[in-house]
Amino acid sequence: MSNYDSGNDSILEMYIFESETLLDQLEEILLQSEDNAELTPDDINEIFRIMHTIKGSSAMMEFDMLAHSAHKLEDLFFVIRENGIKPEDFGDLMDLVLNFSTFLKGEVEKIKNNETLLDENEELTGETDAFLNRIKGLVTETPEQAQAEAMENQSDDESITLAAAMEDDLFGDMNFDEAHSEADTDHEAFVSDDDKPHVYCIHTRFNEDSQMENIRAFMLVNKLESIGKVSKTVPEQLNNNPEAAGIILKNGFFCHVETSADKETIENIALSILSVKSIEFLDCAQEEIIEPEIEAKPEVVETGKKASEKVVDANKQKNNVQNLISVDLNKLDTLMNLIGEIVITESMVFGSVGMEGKRDESFEKASTQLQKLTDELQDIVMSIRMIPISGTFKKMQRIVRDVGKKLKKEVEFITMGESTEVDKTIIDGIADPLMHLVRNAMDHGLESAAERIAVGKNPVGKVILSAQNVGGDIIISVSDDGKGLDPVGILEKAKEKKLLVKPEEEYSEKEILNLIMAPGFSTKETVTEFSGRGVGMDVVKKNIEKVGGSISIESEKGSGTNIFLKIPLTLSIISGMEVLVGEDIYEIPISNIRETFKITANQLIKDPDNNEMVMIRGVCYPLIRLHDIFEDKKCETHIEDGILMLVDSGDTFACLFMDDLIKKHQIVVKPIPKYLNHYSIKNSGIAGCTILGNGSISLIVDIPAILDHY
Repeated sequence: MSNYDSGNDSILEMYIFESETLLDQLEEILLQSEDNAELTPDDINEIFRIMHTIKGSSAMMEFDMLAHSAHKLEDLFFVIRENGIKPEDFGDLMDLVLNFSTFLKGEVEKIKNNETLLDENEELTGETDAFLNRIKGLVTETPEQAQAEAMENQSDDESITLAAAMEDDLFGDMNFDEAHSEADTDHEAFVSDDDKPHVYCIHTRFNEDSQMENIRAFMLVNKLESIGKVSKTVPEQLNNNPEAAGIILKNGFFCHVETSADKETIENIALSILSVKSIEFLDCAQEEIIEPEIEAKPEVVETGKKASEKVVDANKQKNNVQNLISVDLNKLDTLMNLIGEIVITESMVFGSVGMEGKRDESFEKASTQLQKLTDELQDIVMSIRMIPISGTFKKMQRIVRDVGKKLKKEVEFITMGESTEVDKTIIDGIADPLMHLVRNAMDHGLESAAERIAVGKNPVGKVILSAQNVGGDIIISVSDDGKGLDPVGILEKAKEKKLLVKPEEEYSEKEILNLIMAPGFSTKETVTEFSGRGVGMDVVKKNIEKVGGSISIESEKGSGTNIFLKIPLTLSIISGMEVLVGEDIYEIPISNIRETFKITANQLIKDPDNNEMVMIRGVCYPLIRLHDIFEDKKCETHIEDGILMLVDSGDTFACLFMDDLIKKHQIVVKPIPKYLNHYSIKNSGIAGCTILGNGSISLIVDIPAILDHY
């Protein structure tokens, strides 16, 4: 199928969003059913609803292959609803439908990326036909035979009957017919050369809950144009006219069509449009199409309720409908940027007034109120972007299921803290690293059932995914009760691959475990499709650091491994500390700061390589002078004249030396301009920039980068 080309991008975006949401729901139902080893009637009805919606919306958007695939699953689940599913067929059913879900998700992703879709998935279609015959007790065809039959007749009478019966039963007056399969074929077959063209006046009504009635009417006109000429419509303007939807919902849709086809053909074509409720042929002798008035429905008086209570109930119902809306993320980004500008402007105003040294009492009250409102507005806008991490966790359940089946490992997957909310951009950035960590835990962390039994463990392994809010950060952990990491083996492998940067006896256990995140490190002799713990761990580390996070590892040989991800709640507005380095002002994120202090010269020590170190409560930390990093020559060189700040990026700690601390405040993170990329700004310890109250630019220090390189 060709790329979709539409003048109305919002409709396509709505279709993509709805399809992705429904497919996620489908996958969740299937995985839960597999855990419970049964499909309840509610599950089957919900799958019907999902497939029906995808089929209808795909047909409306003219993604025929997706509509046909969804129709195949409808047929399958109708038979299951009527006849049930045998225990011996249950596992194969789950595999088949989950494969279909993966396929449909891939095709929707192609639509999103404007890529060419497949015309047909012969393999899955053949498997579905064969499985359908199997559970119906018919002679099972080979996949090749089923595929051939499907290609010859994609809309056989039995499937149409099943779909129609199912829709009549489940969806009430939703009289959706599979006539679109015939309507999509050569419509000339319906036109008789002996008949003269006739003008029909058609009145069509859609289901009340169908929505986008104007687009459905537009699709109807397109279908009718294939058998004749549509000369008039009421409303006249359909596409890109949302107001027409309300008119059609109230009065129905009227059109004149001039065609040689008969009424039955016209009716079949009209009913092929999703959510068409009825079609009526009117007398066209009138010069104009008259829009009938809708009869007022008699009010149903409920006993035992006051009139005021009924009004309240009606208002509640109305409010419930409008509680949730979908918003384009780009609009939220724009709103967030505006809030950032307000924060900057606010600090500029306060800074300029503060320089005069005198403030009027009324100004103090107004400024305090403004600051309060700005903070509230900032909190609300940031909360709009926050979404629960449960969606990402649920996707990991599919990974555990598929990898467990392929590796023949029984696994109990446990999630905790799914309601923890994280910024949408952060969620998108950690999905791939989490998937990699879960796969590693399954493939390399957990032993086989025989190995677990041999060491006295439960043959069913455990993978635990948890999230919790700690201060301004989210801590996500991926844990397993497998064989753990072997520090001796890791050190030996790192030595073999020449990854050691100091004598091996100087490495602590944590430093040894962190070696698995070095580029090119792997503890596995062979690379599988799931890889081993270590394959790609450097990429995981980089991706986590891209969103301002850090990663740390804990493991005990024979007991399991815990991997912790420390992720910021948001990247847009953060708390920072203004520090003075020479004559320049820099910003250090508060999340990286542990403490600040002063020392005397005799507290400064040096290692055998002449590197400066500082001893704090019995622990030795390296000393990094920011003046040397940023090449600031006008600086305090004496250790007593400056101030030290203990910072960390996960498991790595160091003391930064600077001239002074200025103040803690909220900073709006701005990216480094792209035209500066060729100067390797990011490799020099700068993460971004912000605008100060006086209008000057201050650079934000990249603590993880500095601790990695110095």
